[in-house]
Amino acid sequence: MSSSKDIETLLKMQVVAVVGCSPKAGRPSNRVASYLMDAGYRVIPVNPGCEEVLGERCYPDLAVVPDPVDVVLVFRRAEFVPEVARQAAAKGSKGLWLQTGVSHPAAERQARESGMIVVADECFMSQHLSRMGR
Repeated sequence: MSSSKDIETLLKMQVVAVVGCSPKAGRPSNRVASYLMDAGYRVIPVNPGCEEVLGERCYPDLAVVPDPVDVVLVFRRAEFVPEVARQAAAKGSKGLWLQTGVSHPAAERQARESGMIVVADECFMSQHLSRMGR
């Protein structure tokens, strides 16, 4: 269970890499990324199958993102979480957020041990909406 304090801390960070960000408007990852952009976040899409998503350059993985990333928001199945968490830690990200339906206890533990704040099985957009009064 994620603490309210952890959620609020991550929601205040401004640079969010969205791993698994789809170019398809109907997909949850695209809707959340679009919402975050509209809310003033800098969104960095990460998807090996795309060069651009929502008008932003899209990167094949976190390791090649040239800029610092505050929070890594994961829209991938659980089996991909350990590698994403490893790349997030190597990048110096402060937070790992696993979107609703995604959890991987071992990777979450390793991310926390590397100093990251971890939120699992929660929707970033829903949490933002509920706290920001939108």
